[in-house]
Amino acid sequence: MDSLLDFLGSIAWWAWILIFLLLVAIRDIFFQRAHTISHNFPVVGHLRYWLESIGPEMRQYFVANNREELPFNRIERSWIYASAKKENNYEGFGTERDIYAHQHIFVKNAMIAYQLPERHPNIKDPYFIPCAKVIGAYNKRKKPYRPASIINVSAMSFGSLSAAAVESLNNGVKKCGAYHNTGEGGLSPYHKQGGDVIFHFGTGYFGVRTRDGNFSMEKMKILVDENPCIKAVEIKLSQGAKPGKGGVLPGAKITHELAEIRGVEVGKDVLSPATHKAFSSIAELLELIEAIAEETGLPVGIKGAVGKLEQWEELANLMKKTGKGPDFITIDGGEGGTGAAPPSFADHVSLPWTYAFSSVYKIFKDMGLTERIVFIGSGKLGFPAKAAMAFSMGVDCINVAREAMMSIGCIQAQICHTNRCPSGVATQNKWLQNGINVPLKSDRLAQYFKTFRKEFLEITHAAGYEHPCQFKMSDIQVNVDDDYLSSDLEAVYSYKKDQVAFSSMQELYDCSFLGGKPSLEKTL
Repeated sequence: MDSLLDFLGSIAWWAWILIFLLLVAIRDIFFQRAHTISHNFPVVGHLRYWLESIGPEMRQYFVANNREELPFNRIERSWIYASAKKENNYEGFGTERDIYAHQHIFVKNAMIAYQLPERHPNIKDPYFIPCAKVIGAYNKRKKPYRPASIINVSAMSFGSLSAAAVESLNNGVKKCGAYHNTGEGGLSPYHKQGGDVIFHFGTGYFGVRTRDGNFSMEKMKILVDENPCIKAVEIKLSQGAKPGKGGVLPGAKITHELAEIRGVEVGKDVLSPATHKAFSSIAELLELIEAIAEETGLPVGIKGAVGKLEQWEELANLMKKTGKGPDFITIDGGEGGTGAAPPSFADHVSLPWTYAFSSVYKIFKDMGLTERIVFIGSGKLGFPAKAAMAFSMGVDCINVAREAMMSIGCIQAQICHTNRCPSGVATQNKWLQNGINVPLKSDRLAQYFKTFRKEFLEITHAAGYEHPCQFKMSDIQVNVDDDYLSSDLEAVYSYKKDQVAFSSMQELYDCSFLGGKPSLEKTL
């Protein structure tokens, strides 16, 4: 034995490298048949696969220009990072954008900007922009809710995101008075850090699920009674990444904690069906909305990606006829989001946000229903100019997902679905999650939202308005194409937004239904 060890110890380090490469070559040529390149070019063929694996990172950092990448280019990401860190987010020497490019947005400024009067709420708090509408007011819900922030965290579940990421987001919304949508994974302990919560459920009914996978009203009532942080309930009909397609949560990822939160069994695959079991028609959907609102006292809304419009028209007709319906509607853009999806769905199924929202809003406008509904937009709207466009089209609030993730450290690695997220945001890997400093990251989410709101208010004032709800479609102009160079949104989308009832910011601040109270009490 000693002689063998002496012999192995006498082999030079470079000889060990040659032996290793020889073994790799033998394996490539004689034992594997899956990869043609490594078979035909043993050893060096592996270099090709390695370069391919780091291709996105190489393009992101060394090849693509500042405005070229998708889904978020370098300038957009840098603006979010700088805003979240309270760093200089300005740019000098003029814009890098091609201002004649298709769909470039122009906000029309007034000759004389809006001037804040004395003792205006925004003098004390330049970040204060609540929703101009009260969710649930028209339908006289027992617990109406006015979001204290017009930008909020979109639906992202614990399981999809890490515990540290969810905890950071909820602490962050508490610090800036926003709300946090749970996503369809149920209400976890990490959602209960003091921020306002919108409880969201989809076809899996996680958190309000019976043993056989159906919706449980009893569990919904208990959940709401035990968690006063829940301010509203959202029913997911579909999402922009994969409308009409269910999901699979592998049994290997279902820990005891996840099983308890979602109401499923440990170690067993969980299927989210493509459609709901609790209803099968628009009329039955309305019945479920009214039943949940009656049992919980909370406002109830729906979220959907948009394709065909017939059922949206049916919903509007039933609302007109019955006087009932959802308190809010979240329109998700087909641009996709944090949810993993096949490219065929992500690239081609459902309309992008501007087309989707304008199509649905026109239906409810024509039926005279817009003042009954709080419209929430979700689809890469986490930038002030895009938000101005959205508000001019009829949005009352916006939800952001990927932008919120970037504010707490996401680097757009685009491997959310692999459980290998290097920033620890979209993974259940404990080691990777340890890189997230929850107090620090929650501060950054809060600061991103505050910076966004401050800049959005400045744009609003430049346009001559006190609140973004006052934007009109004629205030925003976009480039269309070479034959029809540029026009305002009213001409492009063929409708005129209904004006929102608004008197003053002070009235919104004094509203008894205003959310985010702990945050506001610190600033005003």
